[in-house]
Order: sequence, then C-alpha cells, then structure tokens
Amino acid sequence: MIDSRTAPYAALLLRVALGALFFAHASLKLFVFTPAGTAKFFASLGLPPALAYATMAAEVIFGAALILGVYARFAALLLTPVLLGAIFTVHGPAGFFFTNPHGGWEFPAFWTLALVVQALLGDGAYALVPSLGSRRVMMSAQPAE
Repeated sequence: MIDSRTAPYAALLLRVALGALFFAHASLKLFVFTPAGTAKFFASLGLPPALAYATMAAEVIFGAALILGVYARFAALLLTPVLLGAIFTVHGPAGFFFTNPHGGWEFPAFWTLALVVQALLGDGAYALVPSLGSRRVMMSAQPAE
C-alpha cells in the first residue's frame, strides 16, 4: 500500500536527486572534459560528435526540469535513452561493477530504473508545471477512516 500522505514528498526527493545527478554529470562533461573533449570521446565510440552536445544539453535542460518539477514525468522518460546509450556504448562492455575500468553498467542501470520509477510515481510535491495528465492529490487534514 502506498502512503498517500508521504508519497508526493518521496517523489519530490527522488526528482530533485535525479536532477542534481544530471547536473553533476553534465558539469563533468562541460568543465572537466570540456564540450570539445566530450565530442571527441563520442567520436572515438563511433558516435556522431554532435550527439555529445545534444547529450549535454539534455542533461542540463531535463535535469533542471526535474529539479523544478516542470513536466518531470516526461523529463524522466526523455533522459532514459541518454543513460541507456551510456550503458550500451561505454559501461556495458566494462562489465557489471561500476568500479571496473571504464565503469561498469550497475550504476547507470540503477539510475535508469530510478528515472522510470519517477515517471511512474509522478511529479511529486511542489512541481511548478505538472506533467500533462497528472492529477494533483489534494492533501486533507482529516484522518483517513
């Protein structure tokens, strides 16, 4: 059974944590590896270098959408292919454990699952722009009978 009194806050915490992780991940690409270096890395994987810029933009834009609660369900779903791409191109061949050289796929897989959970849970409390089709749960001061 889901506790309807606390579930919106659980979704809020998950949403903000996921958004913060994407900001951190994008910051690594932007400030440590640099956009040009990230594009070269994508090219070394056989991917179009332009995909690196699209990936960085998605991580920043949809990460902010998650933190702010702007169509958060859709932002979570749209970020899922970014992580699946990371699993299939970089982390999958490195094995399961993330401590392996080149990082395994355990963390990106869990992160992907967390995005799917966010999409299923909904926007959560304090969402600025609720996702289309989401219903706001009205909190009541009356105890449940």
